[in-house]
Amino acid sequence: MPLPLAPILPNGPAASVDEVVSVMTAIDQTLLPSDGLWWFNHLYLQVTLNVRTAMTTATAFRDTAFLERLDIVFANLYFDAVAVGDVDPEAAPPAWRPLLKARATTHVHPLQFALAGMNAHINRDLPAGIVTVFEQLGGTPRPSDARHADFERVNGILEIVEAQIKSDFATGVVGKIDALGGPVDDRIAMWSVRAARATAWTNAQVLWSLKRKPALRHDYFDRLDRFTGFAARGLLAPVSPPQGRE
Repeated sequence: MPLPLAPILPNGPAASVDEVVSVMTAIDQTLLPSDGLWWFNHLYLQVTLNVRTAMTTATAFRDTAFLERLDIVFANLYFDAVAVGDVDPEAAPPAWRPLLKARATTHVHPLQFALAGMNAHINRDLPAGIVTVFEQLGGTPRPSDARHADFERVNGILEIVEAQIKSDFATGVVGKIDALGGPVDDRIAMWSVRAARATAWTNAQVLWSLKRKPALRHDYFDRLDRFTGFAARGLLAPVSPPQGRE
């Protein structure tokens, strides 16, 4: 059985990037690698640390307040989903249910868990997070402005982290990804963080345009949520024999 997360999750929304990092670090240090959620959280923590460093040192960003707020809102959507799913995975958002229900499943490679988490968080949570931040800070999500440019610059950071963390999935108890072959390699080939984030921005624009049609907006997001969950079930399809689970 997966370890309960309630003791380490915040009682309310995280209010700063440092608090976000603190919660993710607690999850990273509490869960075991045999828990599928650990693999996504481990990846997400490394991404957040690198984005935090970039926001404090890089001069390429034009609106760091926007990026910082998005970082916080985005992470809180993850914490909310995990908090609900920790009590009852079926009550979690549809996009998150497959991962939260499969945390202790064998014959699923760690990389599949990481991809399933990325799928839920980027395809479902990111559009909602973008809309929330624009509602809080003002402005409108557009296909090309300073905030969108900063959003796209984060892709470069993500790709650096991907290269850094690849060894966590490719060495040690996990074994070489190249040796997996077959279904897992196919799922890796189909996943593109850059493309997923671009789609998330477009979906945020759609949700924004439906502000005056709340019923249609709710229906659109609900279908996006459920379709993302459907994709997650494919990403988490067991492989045989099991690779790299302790």
